[in-house]
Amino acid sequence: MKSLLKHKKLSLLAGIGLLAILLQIFPGSDSAEIPPPLALDQKTLDHLLSEKIDYRHQVKPLLDKRCVVCHGCYDAPCQLKLSSSEGQQRGASKTRVYEPRRIERIDPTRLFIDAKTPQQWREKGFYPILNEKNNNTKDNLQYSLLYQMLLLKQQHPQPATTKLPEDFSLELDRKQSCPRIGEFNRFRRDHPLWGMPYAMPGLDKAQHQLLVSWLAQGAKVPAAQPVSPELQQQINHWEQFLNQPDNRHKLVSRYLYEHLFHAHLHFKGSSPRQFFRLIRSHTAPASPADEIATERPTDAPGVKDFYYRIIPYQATIVIKNHLVYELSERRMQRFNELFFKPDYRVNTLPPYNKENAFNPFEVYAAIPAVSRYRFMLDDAAFFIDGFIKGPVCRGQLALNVIEDRFWVVFFDPDKPIITNDSHFLQQMAPQLQLPEDLNKNLDIFRIWTDYWKGQLQYMESKQNWLQKIGPYRLESAMNYIWDGDGHNPAAALTVFRHFDSGSVAYGLLGDDPETTWIIDFPLFERIHYLLVADFNIFGNIGHRLSTRIYMDFLRMEGEDAFLAFLPASKRKAIRDQWYIGQREDIKKLFAAPQQWLSKELVTGYKTSQPQHELNQHIQRHMKKIKPVATNMNHCGGTDCHSSLDNNLQKKVDQAMQKIAQLKGAQLHAFPDVAFVRVETGQHHTDMAYTLIRNKAYKNVTSFLADARERDRADIEKDTMTVVNWLEGFYPNFFFKVHIDEIEEFAHLCAAIKNREDYTRFVDRYGVRRTNPAFWEMADWFQDRQLHDKPLQAGLFDLNRYHNL
Repeated sequence: MKSLLKHKKLSLLAGIGLLAILLQIFPGSDSAEIPPPLALDQKTLDHLLSEKIDYRHQVKPLLDKRCVVCHGCYDAPCQLKLSSSEGQQRGASKTRVYEPRRIERIDPTRLFIDAKTPQQWREKGFYPILNEKNNNTKDNLQYSLLYQMLLLKQQHPQPATTKLPEDFSLELDRKQSCPRIGEFNRFRRDHPLWGMPYAMPGLDKAQHQLLVSWLAQGAKVPAAQPVSPELQQQINHWEQFLNQPDNRHKLVSRYLYEHLFHAHLHFKGSSPRQFFRLIRSHTAPASPADEIATERPTDAPGVKDFYYRIIPYQATIVIKNHLVYELSERRMQRFNELFFKPDYRVNTLPPYNKENAFNPFEVYAAIPAVSRYRFMLDDAAFFIDGFIKGPVCRGQLALNVIEDRFWVVFFDPDKPIITNDSHFLQQMAPQLQLPEDLNKNLDIFRIWTDYWKGQLQYMESKQNWLQKIGPYRLESAMNYIWDGDGHNPAAALTVFRHFDSGSVAYGLLGDDPETTWIIDFPLFERIHYLLVADFNIFGNIGHRLSTRIYMDFLRMEGEDAFLAFLPASKRKAIRDQWYIGQREDIKKLFAAPQQWLSKELVTGYKTSQPQHELNQHIQRHMKKIKPVATNMNHCGGTDCHSSLDNNLQKKVDQAMQKIAQLKGAQLHAFPDVAFVRVETGQHHTDMAYTLIRNKAYKNVTSFLADARERDRADIEKDTMTVVNWLEGFYPNFFFKVHIDEIEEFAHLCAAIKNREDYTRFVDRYGVRRTNPAFWEMADWFQDRQLHDKPLQAGLFDLNRYHNL
């Protein structure tokens, strides 16, 4: 008897163990617990089933503005991307992509690329948010996690008070609750106020009814509309260009792919909301594309024959990863001029291997350096934006090592600068090796030795050349800085950092920044490969750490180029001022050659403030492109038309300039990015402004300190930049003010001394998460951006909206 009981006990344990194993193997499976039966009668269900639903014109716009604004990219909660039908069918995951405590590499989970069917996503740990059981009205709702989340919000609306209760978790790296359908009862009991939209006002009755009807009918999405014959002809033309069989074309196409793989390609003259991607495919043109899923564009494709293809980008555009690159006949002519008119040969194609995968200067040595540099300068804003946004939606890894606001200009490609010389770059190629994807998680010794040693050798070679030139008069030295050939506004850029995100604006905005970067070709190319082409957000901590440390090298290189234009007697003092606190530790760890600090390269300064004087000269040097840059910021084009009354605009600008003068303690309570709507009484003439708080950091280092830790001396140097357009991708707060109150708005803003003052200011002008009019305001800003910049616009992300 005991033996029999023991046998049954062992069988039971074995069965439990098998069940546990099966749940691991099939992570999409749910426990036996399911939500309770629907409290809907058959008549209501029949009505839901009979209601006519237009997905494109009704459901999709609602999903975009209420759901995709938080669920549109890699950093979406629970990896739930609702920006496409593929994302809706993929569902959610309990694994976080942006997990600072993660040590090991994880498998990539790029939508459209790393899996193609819901079943393949289930095998990768994703679970459904839509019904995957019997296709009937009742099950379509009862087994839909999305429906249960929407219903929970309707049953338990969030309080319409000032601030949300402490129960809401809004921190960037908060622990996420990602329940499966079988875990929803517990979630509902523990967090009754956490329905969707999370920590925002719920949908109104008509909106909720629309989505419920859509879900009840099976959440159907019509097939994507085919590409027009006219557009397909352009695609065929470009695919023919990219797939020519000779070595020169193959090498150039590889180079173009590695620089444009993350772009949203747009064909000039086509619909401003129609975009495409450049991929590598197993299949040739004229047949359906089959994307080769490598982790990086520099990885070997794994097959002998592959083809470059251009495919539609099907997801809703979110601005935080929207990088537009325009294709046209003129662009193709430019590529021919840059890459095929010069006389050079490509005798053999460089292999795809680990030895040269992280060194574009060896892979593309055959292509003239000036051609590659000119290619990047033509669209400098696109490439700088790439490293600020990145193809992975959040740029904190790189942004932790830069200032909150700095200017970027470039060396002229036509001047006899050593870094424009192909022969010099071929000699220096081994020293320009970028950190490879380390197998060891913490191989920091390699970074301190190999990479820093190579960087030192490269810097010493540049400085040997510097010892032989100059000095130049200040006015003449400006000729070495590219002026955009008199028409390209990307020659002068302002980079804004908003803690873990950033943005790039045309022109040199605001007062003098603490630092300015002057970028040459090797620096430009390494930034792109380090932070975009060779960066893997799914990589291990060693990869992420080496990227951050190497970015310190590159930041210092750009800043030192700016210092080289300053008087030798002032350089060390200015540089030391930049490298205070934790940044001083970086300078000690990576002590660069100092000879150049005493070499006079530029003369003719007339004041005791040479940095300010140099900035003024650079601004004057860029005067031809300033109007174009201003228009690019306002409307995304070279010519903007405004229906605003000039007197009203001037009145508001003057008030906003008072806010732009705020510094230090007056800014303590302000978020990084705030949007302001100035109401005029006529909806179409309301004005949009952005208040950008520039935080001063001593510890912009990358890895030696938490970027959020700031001492009092840092805070007292904070400044404000105000622009009369919408800047940034993650608005932290909205303000609304009538134009008749604009002077009072500016006055009260300037009078803020503490948190209590700011709270009263928010009470009067702010739009909190709890405000019933929140969505109306959010929609206005989304629509305004789309109206102003129909090509560059995308949905703003609301994940970082503050609870004030």
